[in-house]
Amino acid sequence: MQIDFNGRTLTMDQCHVMGILNVTPDSFSDGGQYTGVSDALFRARRMVDEGAAFIDVGGESTRPGAAPVSVQEELDRVCPVVEAVVRELDVVVSVDTSTPELMAATAQLGAGLINDVRALNRPGAVEAVRQAGLPVCLMHMQGQPVDMQVAPRYQSVTRQVSAFLMDRVRVAEEAGIAPENILLDPGFGFGKNLQHNLQLLATLDRFRVLGYPLLVGLSRKSMLGAVTGREVTERLPASLAAATIAAMKGAAIIRVHDVRETVDAVRLVSAVKEAGL
Repeated sequence: MQIDFNGRTLTMDQCHVMGILNVTPDSFSDGGQYTGVSDALFRARRMVDEGAAFIDVGGESTRPGAAPVSVQEELDRVCPVVEAVVRELDVVVSVDTSTPELMAATAQLGAGLINDVRALNRPGAVEAVRQAGLPVCLMHMQGQPVDMQVAPRYQSVTRQVSAFLMDRVRVAEEAGIAPENILLDPGFGFGKNLQHNLQLLATLDRFRVLGYPLLVGLSRKSMLGAVTGREVTERLPASLAAATIAAMKGAAIIRVHDVRETVDAVRLVSAVKEAGL
């Protein structure tokens, strides 16, 4: 399966690495490091050199407990960075946003993917993506960032997350978004406790039968700290292990902070899979 990301076509039958570029002051791992355009572009260039196929630019922190930002503030943070990366680098620019105004603006600037943790639930988001004609990733989240980790509950996390995602797919397709432009993300750490996250990772291959490419984000997350006892800056080995498991189970895109190391892990997974054909 191939997807056209605004002029850059990639096959989803192999695993790609997406580099995280947070242009926020308060993201859980790298908040405040890349708020200037020059610093953000320097970071993006390094990740592309390390093998990133996507750069995911986000201007609103969605860490547990995070408060929303205004539309104008998000536009001011993200648009100059997207414009610079599109102009300077040969990479698909993904925009991590739920804001319809930013979806429309960054599509005009050359973004290739909308990555929405709220699965187009904000008013106007579905229409913004339809009009932009860009691929979109629909993610599952129970609650909102400000309260999502307050006692999340599921009877069957895999079944309920799958049902939610397919309902959002139905809404998107009925609105005119092409099926071949839809990706899915089970939303590790978004309204899930440790056991929920581990169950999702263990059953990740079941999401492939839904028929849409999978994007997953596990890098440096608290679930890894809960298992290993490591702080955020010490979670690279666990992040690589999680990325390897996800790639083995069929993830098409893995969203990470540590690009070079993850690219090596994904290459090994691809080589093993090819050897077994």
